[in-house]
Amino acid sequence: MRSTIASAAALTAALALTVTACSSSGSSAPDAGKRGTAATPAVASAKVDYNPQPYSNVKDGGTYTTPGTFDDQGNPFNANATLTATRVWFWYNPDVITYSPTGEVQYNPDYLSDVKVTVNGGNQRVVLTLNPKATYNDGTPIDWKAVKATWQANNGTNKDYNASNTEGYRNITSVTRGTDDKQAVIDFKGVDPWWSSLFTTFLHPKAATVAHFNDAYVKKAHPEWGAGPYTVGTFDTKSGNLTFVRNPKWWGKKGKLDKRIYVNLDSAAAINAFKNGQVDYASTGSAEDLKQISGVNGTEIRRGGSPFEYSLYVNAKSTTLKDIQVRKALLESIDRAQIAKIQFQGLDYSEPLPGSALLYSFQKGYSDNVSSLIKYAPDDAKKILDAAGWKAGSDGIRQKNGAKLTVGYTLLGDDPLDKATANAFAAMLKPVGIQVDIKKADEADFSKILSERDFDLFLSGNRSTDPFGARYLYQFYGTDSDSNLTGTGTPDLDKEIHAASQISDAGKQTAQANAIERKELAQYAFLPLFSGPSIYAVKKGLANVGATIFATPLPETIGWQK
Repeated sequence: MRSTIASAAALTAALALTVTACSSSGSSAPDAGKRGTAATPAVASAKVDYNPQPYSNVKDGGTYTTPGTFDDQGNPFNANATLTATRVWFWYNPDVITYSPTGEVQYNPDYLSDVKVTVNGGNQRVVLTLNPKATYNDGTPIDWKAVKATWQANNGTNKDYNASNTEGYRNITSVTRGTDDKQAVIDFKGVDPWWSSLFTTFLHPKAATVAHFNDAYVKKAHPEWGAGPYTVGTFDTKSGNLTFVRNPKWWGKKGKLDKRIYVNLDSAAAINAFKNGQVDYASTGSAEDLKQISGVNGTEIRRGGSPFEYSLYVNAKSTTLKDIQVRKALLESIDRAQIAKIQFQGLDYSEPLPGSALLYSFQKGYSDNVSSLIKYAPDDAKKILDAAGWKAGSDGIRQKNGAKLTVGYTLLGDDPLDKATANAFAAMLKPVGIQVDIKKADEADFSKILSERDFDLFLSGNRSTDPFGARYLYQFYGTDSDSNLTGTGTPDLDKEIHAASQISDAGKQTAQANAIERKELAQYAFLPLFSGPSIYAVKKGLANVGATIFATPLPETIGWQK
C-alpha cells in the first residue's frame, strides 16, 4: 500500500507526519537543512533526520503522545482509508516487511524466518517461511492462510471488496501451503519486481471477508485480529482519544514505551498542545507554526525530504468539468510556482515542481511527465474556452447555454495557509473567466468527501509508503479504482496499465509507467503541485521519529533515547 491519501486541511500538519506503516500511498510510514538549493534545484531532497537509534539505546518506559485518532475507515487496504488509518494500523498489526530510508527491503524476523524468490520458466515464485511463534492476538496462527486471505481480498476478482490497489495482487496465480502451515508459496504470472509491497502487513483471515474488509474497521479497532509489540489499551469513541499499551501476547522484543497515546486534535490545536507540553510531537508545515514551536524549551526541529506529494484533483464527473477542454483550460490557468511560493513562504526552502504522481525527482527512473503536457498558459486557456463556446459575461465570468462557468473548491478547516491557497486558486482562475466558489467543510468530513466524490476541485496529498511508484499506476488512474479520485481513465489505458505491471524488468516497467502516465495526464484532471519539506518539532531525546523518507522504524524501537 504505497500511497495513502492525506487531507489538504493538514497542509500545515501533514506535510510531515509521524512515522507510519502500511500504504497510501499504501502500506507504510516516514536532515536537517533545506531540500534543494535556494536557486533552481534539480532534484528534491532525500535527506533524513529522525534520530535513528538501535533498540538497545532506547529507554524502557515512558509515554509518547501525538495528535491523531481512528479514521472513518481503519483498514489500510480499503480504498476509503487515509494516512490516519495507515499510521494507527502500524501500532497494533503485523509489520512484516519494511524499508530503509532509501527503499531497501527489510524483512522483520519476528514474522518471517526465511524468504526465497525464484524464477522458473519466466514465472516468479516467492516462498515465505513464517516465524513459528507468529500468532494473532486471538490465538489464530499467522500462517499461509493469512497470506492467502490478504491476496484474495485485494486481487480484484471479487468486486465487492472495496480494495485500494489490486495491481500486483492480480498477477498472483495462487497462494498455497508449503512444507507446513507456516510456509506460504506465492506463484506469479510473470515476474513482479515489486512483490514485497504486497505483503508489508497481513490481514487476519476473519478480517478478510467482504463484510469485515469493508465495514468492520469503520471507526473501530479489532485488537483481537492484530499482533505486535503493542495492542489497543483504550479507545474513547466520544473524544477520539486512543491509547496503545504493551501486548502481553507478543513473542518478540517488547515495546520500549509504557504507552503510545493519540489525542484527537485538529492541526491548530496540535500546535498549542505541543507548546503547552501536552504532546511530544507536532508537524510544522508553515512558517508561523515553525516560529511558534521553535522557542519551546526542550524542542528539536527535524527537517528532511518529503515522501508526500500534494495535487489538485479535478472531478471529471461533475457537470461543469465533464468537458475536457474546460479541464485543460482550468489547469493551464494555475501557476504552480506561485502555489509553491505560498506554501513555502518563510521556510527557507525550495524544490523543483513535481512532474509525476509515481516517483520523486530524487528517485531513479523519475520523469517529469507534467511539464510537457500542462503548462501555465492563461492566454492559451482563454483561447481554449473561446473555442469551446464559453463567452465572457459582463462580470468577466464565462457563460454557455445560460450557465456560468463556476466550479467549487472544497476547503477543509480554518487553517490560514489552506485559505491562502484556496484564494490563490480563485485569483488565478478569475481572469480566465472561471469563477471559484470556495466551499468550507469540516476536517472530519475528509473521508466522506473522498468516498462520495463530493467536490469539483480538491487539494489532497499522497504519502509514498515504499519506493515502487510504478506499482501504483492503476491505483491512481484505473477506471474502476476507488482511489482514482478524478473519475478519468479509459478501458484501453487500463489494458496498458495491466500489461505494464507484468514487465519483469524494473527499469523497463518504470519507463512504460511514465509513458502511460503522460497519456493519463492528458485527460487534464490531475495536477501535482508540491511536496514540501518534512519539518517536525519533537521533544529532545525522542528516538526513531522524524523525516525518514521511505523508512518505517518498527514500533518497538520508538521511544526515548538513553
